[in-house]
Amino acid sequence: MPDAVRADPAAPESGAAAADAHGMDAYAPKEIARRINQFSVIKAGLPTLTLALLGVLAGAFIGLGALMFALIASDASLGFAQSRLLGGLAFSLGLILVTVAGAELFTGNNLLAMAWASGCVSTRDVLRNWGIVCVANFVGAAGLALLVWLSGHAAGNGGNVGRSVIDIALAKAALPISEAFFRGVLCNVLVCMAVWMAFAGRSVVDKAVAIVFPITAFVAAGFEHSIANMYIFPLAMLLGAPLGLADLAHNLVPVIAGNIVGGSVLVALVYYAIYVRPAQPARDREQG
Repeated sequence: MPDAVRADPAAPESGAAAADAHGMDAYAPKEIARRINQFSVIKAGLPTLTLALLGVLAGAFIGLGALMFALIASDASLGFAQSRLLGGLAFSLGLILVTVAGAELFTGNNLLAMAWASGCVSTRDVLRNWGIVCVANFVGAAGLALLVWLSGHAAGNGGNVGRSVIDIALAKAALPISEAFFRGVLCNVLVCMAVWMAFAGRSVVDKAVAIVFPITAFVAAGFEHSIANMYIFPLAMLLGAPLGLADLAHNLVPVIAGNIVGGSVLVALVYYAIYVRPAQPARDREQG
C-alpha cells in the first residue's frame, strides 16, 4: 500500500503526498506559492549578463507569438471571433517558449512581488530584475521585428500581413491612456495566472495546457501586453506606419504600469495574502 494512503488521514497533506493521495500529479496552489517564492529568489540573484540574455530571448519569443497573431489577423475570410480566438491560440506560442525553453519575461516576473512581500527578496532586487528584463525584452522584441522586416515576411498574403501589423499598431497608438492602462491590468492578470498555473504542472504538456487558455483569452479580448507591443510598434514603423517614439511611449508607459498592477497586485499579492502570509507567524515563532 502506498505511503500516502497509509499515512494518518488527519495529518495535513503537502506537495506530492497530497497529489498522490488524491490521484493528481499537479502541485496544489499552496505548493505553487512556495515554488514561486523559491524561483523568485533564484531570479533575483541571476548575474546581470545572464538576466539580460534571457530577457532578450523572452522578448523575441513573445514577438514570435505576436507574429503568429498578425498572420492570422491578415486573413480577411475569418470572422471577428474566429480571428481573435485563433490569433490568441497562436500567440500562446510566445509564453510556452518562455516557460519551457527558459527565458526572463517582464510581465511574468511581476510575480516577484510575492517573494518581496514575504521578505525573500528586497525592493532593490525586484527593481533590478524588472529594469534589466524589461529593457532586454525590448531589445529582443525590436530585434526580431528588424529580422522579420528584412525577411520580407510582411509581404505575405498579398501584403495583408504587413497591413495587419500596421493596423494593429495604429489602433494601439490611438488608445486613450486610461484604456491602455486598464487593458494592461487585465492582460497581466491572465498572463500571471497562466504562469501561476504552469507552475502546477510537472510536464511540458501540463505547462502548455495551463498556458493556452488564459493567453488565448487575453488576446481574444484585446487586452494590452507591453512586450508584444515592443514587437508590433517597431515592425509597423519599419513598414512605414505614420508612428514615432511618442506614439510608442503613449502606449507603453500606461500598459507597463497596468501590467505591473495586474500581475503584482491582483495576482502575486493576493496569493501572498492567501497562502504565504498566514504561514509566516508560525515560521517566525519556530525561528524565535
